[in-house]
Amino acid sequence: MILSEIDIVDDISKEVFLEKYFKPQKPVLIKEFAKKWEAYDKWNLDYIYEQAGEQIVGLYDNKPADPNKATDEPVTHMKMRDYIHLIKKQPSDLRIFFYIITDKLPGLLQNFSYPDLGFKYFKRIPTLFFGGSEARVLMHYDVDLGDLLHFQFEGRKRVLLFPPEEAAFLYKVPLSVHTVYNVDYEHPDYTQFPALRYAKGYEIFMEHGDALFMPSGYWHFNRYLEAGFSVTLRSFPSSPTRLLSMLNEVFFIRYTDKIMRKLFKQKWVNYKQRKAFEQSQKALDKYLKN
Repeated sequence: MILSEIDIVDDISKEVFLEKYFKPQKPVLIKEFAKKWEAYDKWNLDYIYEQAGEQIVGLYDNKPADPNKATDEPVTHMKMRDYIHLIKKQPSDLRIFFYIITDKLPGLLQNFSYPDLGFKYFKRIPTLFFGGSEARVLMHYDVDLGDLLHFQFEGRKRVLLFPPEEAAFLYKVPLSVHTVYNVDYEHPDYTQFPALRYAKGYEIFMEHGDALFMPSGYWHFNRYLEAGFSVTLRSFPSSPTRLLSMLNEVFFIRYTDKIMRKLFKQKWVNYKQRKAFEQSQKALDKYLKN
């Protein structure tokens, strides 16, 4: 992988953000951006432990999804307080995926304000994500194709970002929003995945209070280095073309894949994995000829 440094700023105006990052769809890391919130001191695991400790939450781990089950089915369930106690006490790959604040912890919405950066937020689903110190999230892009403002809290996290045009070098799985399951982005094997060597992206290390702007369709891999959580604020698709692409992703590609997965199970998974390798090899051959 060819990883570059991302732009890092301590603060940013709406005008600079729109011209330098939003319009050209370029990522940027804003250090300690959450400190602007009046209730910044409440963005920690202890506060969530107190406010939502009795809630039962679905948990996911680092293992590939079982082809005999729905891809969004948790591997286990646990009380929030037990989960937070676990990840603070010992290494764990367990994580909570897509915890919608408006449904499950609306009081937390009073503890932040949407940053005025010049784009329109989808305020229905500000979302929390949690992870233990060994948790990682498979390389993927978000199906709704919104621009994302991603805040990190508590522990540090490593993020890899790749523009949409790098998909062919990442072993994208057809009819999916993720890459093949067995790519190790922490120790990439270029013998097994030769195209990956030429994927151009960014490496980012996030700390408590940092905000990362991830443009629409960007591929991202998250690795929790310490127990922590994050909140993602989403925008509406910013153009008719992107809106149509989002509708196609959500209502056609996603459900086509679900139906095929239900019908053919492991055979369908194997077929998609094979096609991912074929497509990336084709892209690599073309790249090396030029």
